[in-house]
Amino acid sequence: MSNNKKKKLTPVQQEYQDLAKRKEPPRPVVINCIRAFIVGGAICVLGQAIQDMFIHWGGFDKKEASNPTVAVLILISIILTSLGVYDKMAQWAGAGTAVPVTGFANSMASAAIEHRGEGLVLGVGGKMFKLAGPVIVFGVVAAFFVSLCHLIFNPGGGH
Repeated sequence: MSNNKKKKLTPVQQEYQDLAKRKEPPRPVVINCIRAFIVGGAICVLGQAIQDMFIHWGGFDKKEASNPTVAVLILISIILTSLGVYDKMAQWAGAGTAVPVTGFANSMASAAIEHRGEGLVLGVGGKMFKLAGPVIVFGVVAAFFVSLCHLIFNPGGGH
């Protein structure tokens, strides 16, 4: 807790915060990093295997295979989320499941599943895109500024 927040607490509250901090078990940072690496890496290896299958058996080139690969990973993530498997995996692996595109699909599917009782529009659609909206807006704005920088620093070059 920051010192600014501590100043606003009463002495009893400060004492409680200090006691709670001393009693809190240490976080296994190294173990958490290893778990995140293993699961995040496994997701990426699965994605690479799917892409290789599209290239080998589907007749795609590397660039063409990327879009269906992402779609299959998203589909797998949504299926695992609906079965309750992805959330258990995320509890164990932490950020390893949140970083790839599958983590975003999981969070959207979880919101949709959680609020399905409220109806399709206000429940599923509203809650799902409450999460996705900021991500989409940030992506569009970031793409705009990157393309603006490209236009300024590389005018007329490389389309």
